[in-house]
Amino acid sequence: MEKTIISTTQVPVINLDTARKAVVNVVGKTGELLQTYANALCQHFNLVDNQGKVTTPWYDLQGKDGKAVEEERKKFKAAMESAGFDSDTANTYWGRVKDKSGRVKTKNKVTSKVDVDAENVKALKTILNRIDTTEPESAPMSFKVVKLLVQAADLMGVDVSAYAIGRGDE
Repeated sequence: MEKTIISTTQVPVINLDTARKAVVNVVGKTGELLQTYANALCQHFNLVDNQGKVTTPWYDLQGKDGKAVEEERKKFKAAMESAGFDSDTANTYWGRVKDKSGRVKTKNKVTSKVDVDAENVKALKTILNRIDTTEPESAPMSFKVVKLLVQAADLMGVDVSAYAIGRGDE
């Protein structure tokens, strides 16, 4: 038996070819659109000298000079949120616009002369001391991996004989 669905409301017919073309035309264009917005922000807000050289990019403006940029950011965020995007997404795209405007992000690498091995040995000792003074019932996950921690500490030159944990004799 064939069922017939009768609609009481008119639903507009969406042409599948048109919808597909619209998606394909936008996919991959996000970078171009962000660059266009970034260019507009640069033209509007960058501080330049008499020769047209940028002295302060818009994303570095602060205080009185940065007020207009703050207002633009609020408008951008409000527009994103009214389009259904959350605050984190708006912040992410704002950061991408800054990047397209020439912002150079600093890497999160340790640049000082920190002895990573020494810091890790210190951290392992702290962890082992903490576990050594605790009951297994109060830290079941820690006691699950304690043998591995003791092995790691031993491989890094820590005298593990001071610890009763993790050697199978507890």
